[in-house]
Amino acid sequence: MKKFQPQPGFVVQAFRFALDPNATQEHALRSHCGAARAAYNWAVGWVTASWWQRKAEATYGIPEAELTQWRPWSLPSLRKEFNQAKRTDLRFVSWWEENSKEAYNTGLANAAAAFDNYAKSKQGKRKGKRLGMPRFKSKRKARLACRFTTGTIRVESGGRHVTLPRLGTIRVHEPTDKLLVKVRAGTARMLSATVRHERGRWFVSFSVEVARELQRVTRPDAAVGIDLGIKTLAVLADSAGEIRTVANPRHLAAALKQLRRTSRTVSRRQGPDRRTGQKASKRWEKANAARNRVHHRVANLRADALHKLTTAVTGEYGTVVVEDLNVAGMLRNRRLARHIADAGFGEIHRQLTYKTKRNGCRIVAADRWYPSSKTCSGCGAVKAKLPLHIRTYECDACGRVIDRDDNAALNLVALAVLAAAAVTGTGVAGDQDTAPAVSKPRGADQKTRATRTCRKASTGRAGGATLPHQRQTETRDRTQTEALTLWS
Repeated sequence: MKKFQPQPGFVVQAFRFALDPNATQEHALRSHCGAARAAYNWAVGWVTASWWQRKAEATYGIPEAELTQWRPWSLPSLRKEFNQAKRTDLRFVSWWEENSKEAYNTGLANAAAAFDNYAKSKQGKRKGKRLGMPRFKSKRKARLACRFTTGTIRVESGGRHVTLPRLGTIRVHEPTDKLLVKVRAGTARMLSATVRHERGRWFVSFSVEVARELQRVTRPDAAVGIDLGIKTLAVLADSAGEIRTVANPRHLAAALKQLRRTSRTVSRRQGPDRRTGQKASKRWEKANAARNRVHHRVANLRADALHKLTTAVTGEYGTVVVEDLNVAGMLRNRRLARHIADAGFGEIHRQLTYKTKRNGCRIVAADRWYPSSKTCSGCGAVKAKLPLHIRTYECDACGRVIDRDDNAALNLVALAVLAAAAVTGTGVAGDQDTAPAVSKPRGADQKTRATRTCRKASTGRAGGATLPHQRQTETRDRTQTEALTLWS
């Protein structure tokens, strides 16, 4: 399907508002989201049925040309088949008219996208982790969401209500003035609306084509390096030499005591049991709702803190340098996984990426193996090893003593100058990459041993063990050919 392209000078932006539906409206919202899930499951079952049929026929020795035809999974094909099935299939015939057609289209579109992603992943045309074939969505675990692309989608003039197809006018929890002003001025056009239930309440997100407004930063010529961590959430070092720290609020750690108490209360109630068909008691539902409110509050506090941090950074500096952290790999550390997830490293990088683009700034991502903590910000010497428990950097070459995180932030902001030199060059035609090659000791850019033991069996020793007099000395610190600093 052809991707939507905004007109020149416009961008597609989302405006999200919390809803306050009444009991009747909430029932209709859940019905529409359930209809989207049912349509998705129907599409998955209809397409994969031909796959299993072909597989069974192949075991009978039926020739390839005589096997059952593949069923298409494009959105127009799924729409055509579903419109015929909903009038005869007993799963839909009695209630499909209660919901908007957009609810079923949401499920069919999601199914078509899922099959496309699976096919591209299997063919090696899609980046990321290998995807499996689409599976059915459970009624218990499926996220409630429904998207509207046609019909009456508008923000009411009072600024406290929105109107959606078949759902009618719903009150919003917060004013919609920021969107209403743009619509009245003719600088915004609504494309779609998506309702979603998350964190214990309903939200509506309007996809709007709005006129692009660049928000100028206060210091466009300044650069900042951001070193993320657990002890301190972020250390900011700018090109003027100023270092600032942002404390880690640790929202989850602060709420653990309350979570333990609420979880203990839930465990003492009669909960649901799928094996015996036992339903949850009213007291269990009440206790579970109280526990969920704690989780929702932690998530809201974390999102608010991260948005304030990234908005302040992208509104002040013209160049932002961050590390390309392997957050998924870091979460495999069972001792630090909870703290890393609570800090939200990946979310900070995502927000900085789109906010720098919105403000006309530049973001530079340091290489994943760049030794920002092991490199001296004064002379450029690189240590072969620097364990995490050592929080102070002491350079053996120049004697510089500095906090480990401050040193990493200074090295990151120094990359802004090298990145600018690589783009602009020296002004000579054809000279676009003048950054010198940096000499680093073996193991300085990886979390590995500086000297590995031999894996091959040597003469006279079983298993390839190395005798004490045969062991090599560890690689020492080595000075770079040019210091990565902006200051003398």
